[in-house]
Amino acid sequence: MNFYPLAGKLIPIFWLLAIALIGLGLYWGFFKTADVLSDQKQYYRIIYVHVASAWMAMWLYAVMVAWAMIGLIFNTRLSYMLASATAVTGTVMTIIALITGAIWGKTSWGTWWDWDPKLTTFLILLFIYIGYIALQAAIDDTRRSDKASALLALVGLAIVPVIYYAVNCPDPNECASLHQESSLKRVESNILIGMLVTTLGFWAYSFATILMRARNIILERERNTTWVSKLDEVK
Repeated sequence: MNFYPLAGKLIPIFWLLAIALIGLGLYWGFFKTADVLSDQKQYYRIIYVHVASAWMAMWLYAVMVAWAMIGLIFNTRLSYMLASATAVTGTVMTIIALITGAIWGKTSWGTWWDWDPKLTTFLILLFIYIGYIALQAAIDDTRRSDKASALLALVGLAIVPVIYYAVNCPDPNECASLHQESSLKRVESNILIGMLVTTLGFWAYSFATILMRARNIILERERNTTWVSKLDEVK
């Protein structure tokens, strides 16, 4: 399988990009931006991790669905494997977004959680990710599990535009909640630079971990093939 060695060459590149970009983005955010954002104090700086992880959680779900759709249409095993690998990283990003959001919420609103549309829809996204992973693990036949989880991912895709609308609701009265509006509407360009650089770092991290996990899935599913046996002989 040509993908396996190619992924092995790309992983170190994405890891280096992730470390460099996340480090630069956080350094810029912590040391090169204002001490106060609007009515918030130093704790607003969690925005660099919170927003980046939230963006990646939604983007990775779309990527997972895209690979799942390709698998359903063209019946390509690699597409299903990449969808499966993406699901785990997407789950991690969603958990990071929820945890950092809770910490930010405690300092800003005085509560860890509020059942408003913006937070609740993101929690639903986490449950869909977990459901996708659980469904794959529950079915022994990989072909059936791939198709069943792909269909679940397609159904869950409806939550992504709902999350986007909840965060970017045009009518504040209609979508009133504790959660602030989209950060892009409020921040100055200096802060936005840190957010975007950190997000690019999270993007590189996601690619690195997805490729690593995809390689493991390939080895697991192809363990009885000749080319995997040759890899063991080389080792």
